Amino acid sequence: MAVGLEVRVPFCDHRLVEYVYNAPWALKTYDGREKSLLRGAGSDLLPQSVLARVKSPYPSTQDPHYAEALQRQGRELLGDRDTGVFALVDRDWLEVATRPDGGGAEPDRLGLEWTLNLATWLDLYRPRLTL
Repeated sequence: MAVGLEVRVPFCDHRLVEYVYNAPWALKTYDGREKSLLRGAGSDLLPQSVLARVKSPYPSTQDPHYAEALQRQGRELLGDRDTGVFALVDRDWLEVATRPDGGGAEPDRLGLEWTLNLATWLDLYRPRLTL
């Protein structure tokens, strides 16, 4: 944008997004796969190798410091005795997920992100939980 170049992702046109948003889920996944409607619409335009691709998450943060920061924030959450997040999240799971060595496994980034987001939301809005 700083040099006057603007790149648009074609499937992000707001009219297309609004139209597909309102389509029934059964239509969006009519063959049991994600993005069935889009795959079907492009079936005569794209090679089979493109149509058959498995959806990949985007954006994907590969920086190991990101996972380390999530684990550090998770450990801080474990030390917070006032948080209500443990009414919904298993404390033992978080203890394992935030081990610095990870036990040789890749950290569960998605689980950590959801837990930290939930803890922040609970802290900001203070809902009354009835479990």
